[in-house]
Amino acid sequence: MSIPKGPHLEFEQPVVELAVKIEDLLKTGEITNKDVEDLIAKKEALQRKIAGKMTSWNRVELARRPSRPYTLDYIQRLCTDFVELRGDRCFGDDPALVTGLARLGDVSVVVMGQQKGRDTKESIRRNFGMAHPEGYRKALRCMKMAEKFNLPIIAFIDTPGAFPGIGAEERGQAEAIARNLMEMAVLKTPIIAVVIGEGASGGALGIGVADRILMLENAWFGVISPESCSAILWGDSSKKQDLSGTMKITATDLKELKIVDRIVKEPLGGAHWDPDSMYDMLKSVLVEELEALRGVTSEELVEKRMAKYAGMARFSEK
Repeated sequence: MSIPKGPHLEFEQPVVELAVKIEDLLKTGEITNKDVEDLIAKKEALQRKIAGKMTSWNRVELARRPSRPYTLDYIQRLCTDFVELRGDRCFGDDPALVTGLARLGDVSVVVMGQQKGRDTKESIRRNFGMAHPEGYRKALRCMKMAEKFNLPIIAFIDTPGAFPGIGAEERGQAEAIARNLMEMAVLKTPIIAVVIGEGASGGALGIGVADRILMLENAWFGVISPESCSAILWGDSSKKQDLSGTMKITATDLKELKIVDRIVKEPLGGAHWDPDSMYDMLKSVLVEELEALRGVTSEELVEKRMAKYAGMARFSEK
């Protein structure tokens, strides 16, 4: 039994304590197989109970869990023959946004996604998954290549937002994201976007215009984080938990609003409790989605994509 690395979230603590107890008993060898099965069943029942009481804020916390699989974990476990492509041919490379060629099953694809770090050194190098303009321009360069060679695109979204630093703004952060939105809307090749963790603001949208938008069960996706929204409205982040529900940023909310096309179920407790099962589930879904898009002509793809986004807005006039 694997126990995800800490720090553990408060609502996870009872499960962690039980898992540690099971692990300790297994090490002593003084426990029968029947007792092990009973304890594991008890742990799973506890995880189901917690899952049934999860709030929107709990899911935001899980989405940010450092031990959740990141973009490169998914690429390396779901794909073969991955070759990373670097540089935007304009300014430089951005390690916060990974792009490359790979094979998913028997299909050649272009993959991309924001990449966070596992430790302090890597987090700084990856800029905590916050991409610069050169990251989005690199992504667009690879998307144009995908269109040229008729390769489907798979985008893994996991970012707290595009980097808002002075250098990024000087190099045209807003323009780079806006251009990606415009170009992706009419790109003549299939695009699948998967929100695997955080999907915040324009940083997520910069690679998030797609024919199919998938979302992991414990991910979140929205124009702003609950903390930032609270800070704007009330001057501090104290209302973040209440706002996370009001903002409708969870997978279930967004599926009901027809923004997300499909929710990908996570293992009990979340993807970080059983990454191998998560990889298998997501790979199966992606293969199925790619197969469904395979026979659609480029003209139909663009037409349906435009109609999809045109139909998302909901408003009322008074």
